[in-house]
Amino acid sequence: MLFNSIDFWIFFPAVTLVYAVVPRKLRCLWLLIASYYFYMCWNIKYAALIAISTIVTYAAGLLIEKLESRVAKRWVAIGGFAVNLGILFFFKYFGFALNNFNKLLEHFSIRTIQNPFDILLPVGISFYTFQALGYMVDVYRGECKAERNLLQYALFVSFFPQLVAGPIERSRNLFRQIHEVKEKKLMSPEAMTQGFIMMLWGLFMKMVIADRAALFVDDVFECSYAIGTVEAVLGAVAFALQIYCDFGGYSAIAIGAAKVMGFDLMENFNTPYFATSIADFWRRWHISLSTWFRDYLYIPLGGNRGSRFRKYVNLMITFLCSGLWHGAAWTYVAWGMLHGFYRVAGDMLKPIRRKILDLLKVKTDVFSFRFGQIVCTFALTSFAWIFFRAESMDRAILYIRNLFMRWNPWVLFDESLYSYGLDRREAGILFVAVLLLILVDLVRYCRSLNMGEALCRQNLVFRWMVMIALAVAVIVYGVYGGDFDSSQFIYFAF
Repeated sequence: MLFNSIDFWIFFPAVTLVYAVVPRKLRCLWLLIASYYFYMCWNIKYAALIAISTIVTYAAGLLIEKLESRVAKRWVAIGGFAVNLGILFFFKYFGFALNNFNKLLEHFSIRTIQNPFDILLPVGISFYTFQALGYMVDVYRGECKAERNLLQYALFVSFFPQLVAGPIERSRNLFRQIHEVKEKKLMSPEAMTQGFIMMLWGLFMKMVIADRAALFVDDVFECSYAIGTVEAVLGAVAFALQIYCDFGGYSAIAIGAAKVMGFDLMENFNTPYFATSIADFWRRWHISLSTWFRDYLYIPLGGNRGSRFRKYVNLMITFLCSGLWHGAAWTYVAWGMLHGFYRVAGDMLKPIRRKILDLLKVKTDVFSFRFGQIVCTFALTSFAWIFFRAESMDRAILYIRNLFMRWNPWVLFDESLYSYGLDRREAGILFVAVLLLILVDLVRYCRSLNMGEALCRQNLVFRWMVMIALAVAVIVYGVYGGDFDSSQFIYFAF
């Protein structure tokens, strides 16, 4: 069930209405039923995987808290990780591992192994697996108490707004709110308004910008063997916008839907393309995942506490795992490793950059310098997105070769760019929508207010004008705009 489908916009109001009127002691049960129904709309069989992950980590949490021996606690945690990561590996990485093993066998002229399984990747398996594992680690570290109510714990793992694409919630945030469900006052007008605005804005990002940009991106990457520099640059920039609006739009809808029901999910995006460095980008992009890797992988590896070399190794391992988390392909590995290289190179060159800036007497506390940093960071991240989007490493390398080797500025004037998915009208709509996105993100960047918070501070008439305008834009330029259908969210595949 997609957020941008009619089914969801029937399902969500019905769930919210029943949640508001059902007896308080049944609220958690109702949300749990709704969450499992939401997930089973994709594949009823794979609900068993969430149940297994839930039961294993629930039991592991209780055992870890009960046992006194540190060694025994560690073995229970290792067992919980083994089961959950084993399931994740089988469904997401088994085919990738087997294909690479077969290539190794072919190199030595050994008979290859046929894949005996026809595996369909369960939607959102990486998200709910990491959320459950994060809880287990928190219990192991003593940062939260083991949850004894199985129903409430199952809701923590499967809460439908953030089930299939995050944010990856932390136990201390979501459990507190689940525990307060019986006493919580529902239907706060301000919270519902903020939530609904966030949902509308998320739909606008997804259906007006991301899906429209996808038409251009798909054609450019499909024709990567024939494109020149201009198409390659515009294709990379368009994909940077597509994936931000696709995933950022999903997160906005998820956070808004939860807000309507009285839950506050963690922020997942904070104007990432206004970042002034790659490190700053990862503090703003997919925040729930980047902080998960920081807290549960990078810091346990040693973080930056050891030598500089060890710090760089830890960074590269973390970004390698981040790339693999996103997908079972070498292109994702390359994307993750490139971001790791950016971080390492940026840290190594920091003293040299400072000396050059001091020598040239460059002012670093002015807008022009920050703007230059933003442009450079956006260029680096957009270049890395090429690997993320390309179908294979060969296609990515070909795309990059054409990016640098086939200079063709004349296509900016001969209207040949309109042959890549978008005609003049649709390109104009995309351009205006992106300008609106920049304006909204600029308010967020300068005032630290999301769309819902910013609009709720305005007069009622202005607020309703904006909400109606967003709804009309989604209906006219999203569902019916252009000659295309709204596709599923990119991050559902992860």
